[in-house]
Amino acid sequence: MAPGLPTAMDRPHFIGIGGAGMSGIAKILAQRGAKVAGSDAKDSATAEALRALGVTVHLGHAAAHLADDASCVVVSSAIREDNPELRRAAELGIPAVHRSDALAALMDGLRPIAVAGTHGKTTTTSMLAVALTELGREPSYAIGGDLDAPGSNALHGAGEIFVAEADESDRSFHTYAPEVAIILNVELDHHANYASMEEIHESFETFVGRIVPGGTLVISADHEGARELTRRLDGSVRTVTYGESADADVKVLSVVPQGLKSEVTVELDGAPLTFTVSVPGRHYAHNAVAALAAGVALGVPAAELAPALAAYTGVKRRLQLKGEAAGVQVIDSYAHHPTEMTADLEAMRSAAGDARILVVFQPHLFSRTRELGKEMGQALTLADASLVLDIYPAREDPIPGVTSELIIEAARAAGADVTAVHDAAEIPGAVAGMAKPGDLVLTMGAGDVTDLGPRILDRLSN
Repeated sequence: MAPGLPTAMDRPHFIGIGGAGMSGIAKILAQRGAKVAGSDAKDSATAEALRALGVTVHLGHAAAHLADDASCVVVSSAIREDNPELRRAAELGIPAVHRSDALAALMDGLRPIAVAGTHGKTTTTSMLAVALTELGREPSYAIGGDLDAPGSNALHGAGEIFVAEADESDRSFHTYAPEVAIILNVELDHHANYASMEEIHESFETFVGRIVPGGTLVISADHEGARELTRRLDGSVRTVTYGESADADVKVLSVVPQGLKSEVTVELDGAPLTFTVSVPGRHYAHNAVAALAAGVALGVPAAELAPALAAYTGVKRRLQLKGEAAGVQVIDSYAHHPTEMTADLEAMRSAAGDARILVVFQPHLFSRTRELGKEMGQALTLADASLVLDIYPAREDPIPGVTSELIIEAARAAGADVTAVHDAAEIPGAVAGMAKPGDLVLTMGAGDVTDLGPRILDRLSN
């Protein structure tokens, strides 16, 4: 058994093993020598990648899938209490372990960097993982999205650094004890779990309190929610701020667009440092600066880390180019919160020049649409035209009166060209009827809207 593998997880069973967070933990445990099994509602490339590591992946959820000798069942907050495998585990006396506790156990004994914030976690975690790998540091990492191939969201590395995405949505990031924590921004989201900004700030304060003695907090100096959090801290944790604000410790002097890249210059320890970020947009440049500050806090020389950050060329679903057909590029965006939508659309506008931007947007969660539908509609004014699908429910039940019309009405009131499409099967034909050579098509949202990219390309080709 590899060092650092908790005995209680030597034969884990994952319920929902194909999910972004769950599959990463399963992969690391398998690479450390655990006998891993699990189930998922449907087959996927991620499941197939796990099978290649020797993981047993069952399709569907059934009590019979759980082996009697499983050491634990690993669950996420999305798993309901009536899940047959979870109920069977209770009957057998097999303990249930939340995925955050499993991840925290994997980080034990290493030097963790935990990346938190309402937006940008996956990108920033990925930037650090790629750059540290480029430098030969052999980090372990757990990311909420694939870097390239299915199953590339996690790795058990031989080095001492563990980079992990820290999820605030269900307060599970309170489990971690990082040596360095990054907080990119602080906004109200996840309305089913947080009723106010006060609750959000209290949750992030608890996360900061988990930083180990002598550790470092890297936090935005520009984002008001982050600045408010910094004001609320008692000063017991070493804090490094970054951004364009005059009082930032790592000051961003300039972000110069260069096509689908940016040249970023920062002032670090009183001296300028210029490096390339290989993805477009000011917000991605700021993510890279946060990654730089965190790596330096852990002892990685800035002169080495800065150029290594250019090795990051994107992660799946974060402005990922899906292909080109008939002179039209199709790009996929995971953005589902108004701030993310605005940032990605501004990045594309900056890179696109005079090209038209056409958006296929799928709202994610009824609760988020109820609270932020107006702001989503306003974000769509940055597109030349948008098609809006019905709400992707994910883990939620419908809320009476909450539909995509809330977004459409707000978008039209703000002057946007928006059309409702209730059947996703109609999207490829609708886009083909709108798009012209030179246009950019953005499929946007956290649901299965991502599946439409290849279908749109096929229709454009024909």
